[in-house]
Amino acid sequence: MNRTSEYQVYLRKWITLSVIIGIIVGFASLCFFHMLKYLEYFLLKSCLGYSGWSVERKYLLFLIPPLGGLLSGFIVYKFAPETEGHGTDAVISSFHKMKGIIRRRVPIVKAIASTLIIGSGGSAGREGPIAQIGAAIGSLSSSLLKLKEEDRRIMLVCGTAAGIGSIFKAPLGGAVFSVEVLYRRDFETDALIPSFVSSIVAYSIFSSFPGLGFGPVLKVPRYEFHHPQLLFFYAVLGILLGGMSIIYVRLFYLLKSGFKWLRIPNWIKPGLGGLLLGTLAFFTPSVLGTGYEVLQTAINGEMMTRDLLLLGLAKMLATGFTIGSGGSGGVFAPSLFIGGMLGGAFGKLLSTQFEYIEPGAFALVGMASFFSGAAKVPVASLIIVSEMTGDYQLLAPLMLSCALAYITSSERWSIYESQVSTRAQSPAHIKEYEFFVLERLKRNRGG
Repeated sequence: MNRTSEYQVYLRKWITLSVIIGIIVGFASLCFFHMLKYLEYFLLKSCLGYSGWSVERKYLLFLIPPLGGLLSGFIVYKFAPETEGHGTDAVISSFHKMKGIIRRRVPIVKAIASTLIIGSGGSAGREGPIAQIGAAIGSLSSSLLKLKEEDRRIMLVCGTAAGIGSIFKAPLGGAVFSVEVLYRRDFETDALIPSFVSSIVAYSIFSSFPGLGFGPVLKVPRYEFHHPQLLFFYAVLGILLGGMSIIYVRLFYLLKSGFKWLRIPNWIKPGLGGLLLGTLAFFTPSVLGTGYEVLQTAINGEMMTRDLLLLGLAKMLATGFTIGSGGSGGVFAPSLFIGGMLGGAFGKLLSTQFEYIEPGAFALVGMASFFSGAAKVPVASLIIVSEMTGDYQLLAPLMLSCALAYITSSERWSIYESQVSTRAQSPAHIKEYEFFVLERLKRNRGG
């Protein structure tokens, strides 16, 4: 078989498999999204009276988040301990260390546990849960089809791409994120094209559902990049947020270590995290949940500098309490919130000296820059934020700020501790690199 024929067989195989994964994960995303939507409405809106800025029945803050944490913790540690915390890191670990194998019960346990945490006000996002749910679907599908280990890993990445691309309405960003997040300085290029296909299919299914649509997740004013001198300020923003992302990562793992040190049953710890979160929310209610309503206000440039700084720092603590305690949820949404608040605060300070500065634009760029530094995904960060907001006018500032945040934060500090530096360090690729080394040695000896 010649190379052209082999390539055609490869394309037919992976287009078919990617479409299948995209369809399944697209419907799984719909189920998870609506489970979360209804529980959030019941617990946060109806019971707590939470509006994004205030809570009507504050005494319930000491009941609902802890109860959600306890129920979630019990389910997680009873049925699938690997679903605790932020699921994306578990996906990365499975790819590198477990041959892409994920247990069958993971999607259901992760969906229920994460719905309980986020729906009860936990400071967590949908990215981690849907990444692990999608990855598990890809892994399970490959096992049913009796695919080889290399193909299982690609299926896992396809499932991750489909989950992220659908629930954030960011098909390109979801695909790039899934191949970039595995490493701190590399990409899983073998899975790129299959990830494109699965992400597009899942996104199309998700967005076609009545009431969701194909519009962006966040609505932003039309910000434009029309002053080249602004690049200097965006560069400073990237450096500052790169430094802040180190503080965030260190604080997160400090709190996680603190919870791990506590000599109480693991399933109780998310409840304790919920109690600490409820106490913090008593004074700063806006740290509850994903925070998209508050983030929207920051992007619109309608918040004061003091409030932006306070909420950005408080959200760091809230996320550590929720996910560091073992609560099931993602770190993407909290990272966007923190970056948006800090970026908006920086923009507000600049606007007092320069009238052409738009604080909302700095909030938008800050969202991507902060996550770029914290998660080591500079390319995916700028693409996902552009797709979530439907705004590509700030692409140049996004590129500069994300790059500098990534560089400033250094390779050492990442919110995803299971990442490896490059493909050469991954057990998934060690055999092929050993082969290249042996081949070179043979050639050198022969010469």
